[in-house]
Amino acid sequence: MRSREDETLAQAAVDALTGQLALAPKPGLPDPRDLAARTTRRDHCSLRWSAKALAPGLAAMAAAARRVGEPTPQLRAELGAIGRCTEHSVGLAGGGHRGALWALGLLVAAAALDPRAGAREVAATAKRIAAHTDRGGPRRPSRGSSVSAKYGAAGARGEAKAGFPHVRRALDTLAAARSAGATEEQARLDALLTVMSTLQDTELLHTAGPMGLRHVQAGARAILEAGGTATQTGRDALSALDTDLHTRAWSPRGSAGLLTGALFLDALPVGSRA
Repeated sequence: MRSREDETLAQAAVDALTGQLALAPKPGLPDPRDLAARTTRRDHCSLRWSAKALAPGLAAMAAAARRVGEPTPQLRAELGAIGRCTEHSVGLAGGGHRGALWALGLLVAAAALDPRAGAREVAATAKRIAAHTDRGGPRRPSRGSSVSAKYGAAGARGEAKAGFPHVRRALDTLAAARSAGATEEQARLDALLTVMSTLQDTELLHTAGPMGLRHVQAGARAILEAGGTATQTGRDALSALDTDLHTRAWSPRGSAGLLTGALFLDALPVGSRA
């Protein structure tokens, strides 16, 4: 049975996702500017709408974690089953968010296991959950796992089993950018670019191949090396990368999902983020 705490965690996760969707400009990713574009209006609106459909499933994951009490194989199996049902519900609401659901589901469950844990402790607990095999998972390889096997990329599962290193890097960038006087939007964009600069994004590998992935990583690094989005040079480089990726129809969706995970952990109580 779900508690108020479970609902609160789920809502925080959904808020992190809608916050990520509201961020602009995001290179190659849907953002509010698409609302004025006839060809993508439905896509962006449906993403915002379907994000809300994650809440019941995420609350159920938190409740399962509280009931089981430990990052056990049983909990991993329950999270997998809830996740597949949630994917179906999200599909009925418009689709999308599969990568975000994977990251948020593990992080929400980990946060539910110890409400007093800080962000990095939550990531470490999520790693312990992800280490177990989902016994009820589909036997057919997903596109992401197939791409991971083909190119030797960690993929979403590898990221989770490593304790979400890119989520932790994004959190570090958020803190550093804020301390340097960046606006919240600039700090979040810099966090996204930090993830993009090194992540072996399986979506990019699928659509653009290794050369395309390196092209995107280099573009993200160039913006950060120019001082980030708080500088005019960095904003100009961001605009150029954004135009380039939209023209090529390359989308770093994996990076967006991990930024969402970072925004969720960032919303934990200030005193427990260390």
